[in-house]
Amino acid sequence: MPQYIFVYLGGEHPSDPEERQQHFSKYQQWLSSLGEAVVSPAIPFKDTHTVQPDGTTAPGSTTAMSGLSIIKMPSMDEALKVAESCPFLEIGGTLEISEMIEMSSKAN
Repeated sequence: MPQYIFVYLGGEHPSDPEERQQHFSKYQQWLSSLGEAVVSPAIPFKDTHTVQPDGTTAPGSTTAMSGLSIIKMPSMDEALKVAESCPFLEIGGTLEISEMIEMSSKAN
């Protein structure tokens, strides 16, 4: 079954601890509702740095990517349907969904 990467971009995370916990609970319930389809539930990012082609580095992201999940779905249509119910959208975040391509580990 194809695997899809759900990339989390932007969003206004609640500053109030209680609201933050409520949002996190919704997100956990959403992931739980997907059951066995979840390959990797949540990989949040922190301390992001950007490396330029000339080798210079700078703290921060150029994409506002804050994390990702990997989910098995029969098709892109099904992956998009699941994404529409993600609580991350409720905080103004955007999801980018891509089908992952399995690369052969054999040298040609």
